[in-house]
Amino acid sequence: MPHLDMRQFKCLEDNYGLIIHDSVTGATAAIDAPDADAVERELKKFGRQLTHIFTTHHHADHVQGNLQLKEHFGCKIFGPKAEADRIPGIDQTYSGGEKFMWSNREIEVIDCPGHTLGHIAFHIPSEFSLFAGDTLFSVGCGRVIEGTLEQMFHSVNQFKSISPHTYVYVGHEYTKANCKFALTLEPNNKKLQARANEVDKLLAEGRMTCPVVLGDELKVNPYLRCDSLEIRATLSMETATDAEVFAEIRTRKNNFKG
Repeated sequence: MPHLDMRQFKCLEDNYGLIIHDSVTGATAAIDAPDADAVERELKKFGRQLTHIFTTHHHADHVQGNLQLKEHFGCKIFGPKAEADRIPGIDQTYSGGEKFMWSNREIEVIDCPGHTLGHIAFHIPSEFSLFAGDTLFSVGCGRVIEGTLEQMFHSVNQFKSISPHTYVYVGHEYTKANCKFALTLEPNNKKLQARANEVDKLLAEGRMTCPVVLGDELKVNPYLRCDSLEIRATLSMETATDAEVFAEIRTRKNNFKG
């Protein structure tokens, strides 16, 4: 069985759109719908018809294209059960721990409360693909808006159990700013220094910095590195729990002006 074709594109101010397509069945899904017109332009490039939308959470910049796309294509919208009343046009709801079949592939649903209380991620193990929405970013994580810092810690760090070869698709292009902040915590991390340089080069060339390989993120993302001795020393939190270190990192990022 051939792998899914993944087409990522930028839209709105800094969102990522993503369309996945199975060449055998013709099934085509958008991961979230930040901008209906942008999704339709991308579909038109390749002559594809949208069959599904997988929604990670209810924020407008992830669902505002739902109804226009559903009207145009008649697509089915899947999304988080806990936010069903806030997802326009939703047809099927899922909670973490559930699995469903899509185009002959098993998709795992992962609960990710923190950014929003009902946020979910979609994981396709056979494709080594994780659609993380606004829970995990490259060298960063989402802002905690509805949930708690402890919830976000568990949401982000549960991804460590996924294969390190997995490609992580995220909701926004925040990598440059995330690298700048991460280097204040772990300035001697050579992998992080290299990632920051790579990001500068990619952006200068007009390219995208994502998706990212999870194994690479484990080496550079401070929210996945709460056990780092250098980070702990920077924060003067050598004896704190990982959850406490995570909370301090996320709080500092909220106030970072660099």
